[in-house]
Amino acid sequence: MNPVEAKHTAVVKQLARALGFDYCGIARATQLSEDARRLQAWLSKGYHGTMAYMERYFDLRIDPRKLVPGAKSVITLLMNYYPAQKQRADGYQVAKYAYGEDYHRVIKKKLKIFLKSLREQVGEIEGRGFVDSGPVLERAWAVRSGLGWIGKNGNLLTRRQGSFLFIATLITDLQLEYDDPFARDYCGSCTRCIDACPTQAILPDKVIDASRCISYYTIELREHMMPAEAEGKWQNWIFGCDICQDVCPWNRFSKPATEPAFTPLPEILNFRTADWERLTEEKFVEIFGRSALKRAGWQGLQRNIRMVKVEKHAG
Repeated sequence: MNPVEAKHTAVVKQLARALGFDYCGIARATQLSEDARRLQAWLSKGYHGTMAYMERYFDLRIDPRKLVPGAKSVITLLMNYYPAQKQRADGYQVAKYAYGEDYHRVIKKKLKIFLKSLREQVGEIEGRGFVDSGPVLERAWAVRSGLGWIGKNGNLLTRRQGSFLFIATLITDLQLEYDDPFARDYCGSCTRCIDACPTQAILPDKVIDASRCISYYTIELREHMMPAEAEGKWQNWIFGCDICQDVCPWNRFSKPATEPAFTPLPEILNFRTADWERLTEEKFVEIFGRSALKRAGWQGLQRNIRMVKVEKHAG
């Protein structure tokens, strides 16, 4: 064991705890050959739908050393976002990750502090942080870092806290000690997520047809792109979807998040269907301007409400 690497690794783990991350794992920076083959097969079948950005920077996605020259370590950080309170069951539904402030903003700020603090303690290093917005296969790195396994619904699952966790990745040229990869799959014969998905987006062998997912319909697509098979299957979801996570037995271990920025907005918890329907664009910006809901925008949200209302009327 190299004492310098051990010391630097301890610094990384301590910083992760200090910044409020619930888990921290470290893997050797290398090319993800097996994941590259899976990604190529997934793209070739068109499961990414209109998300053309998934096809770009393929070589960067599969090799972190091309994102950070000389990279030696990939640090994976998980942060809990499970809310202490839930939305009204009789109203329109929003995915739990969007209950509070936009996680991109919150976690990117923490990653900047992380890298700055790391440089202060170990010396000048190169590094880049990513939060669900760069060409990084973050779930693959989480598994390689020993944090959990990929469930049948495509989400990273942990034994102690389920899957309501944001994943952040910090790639650096700092040599560190590496955690053992997570080698088990604790989903077993359970198929609850597959059975519960109303659009049959969860396929065998942990393959997700994202082009059939309610999250894809409500966030990525424009109204004129909506496929006929999407109609009548949205239930009450107007932004994202948590069905496959809500039914997962491992999420019975979920605990309320402690990050203040992820505290649910009062409007998320208390809005009735009429409140969502009367929401003006000005009020949307005022209330949800710092929320992930801005990804869909006011017009997208109103489109989604119309789609849900049509479904209910048809039903």
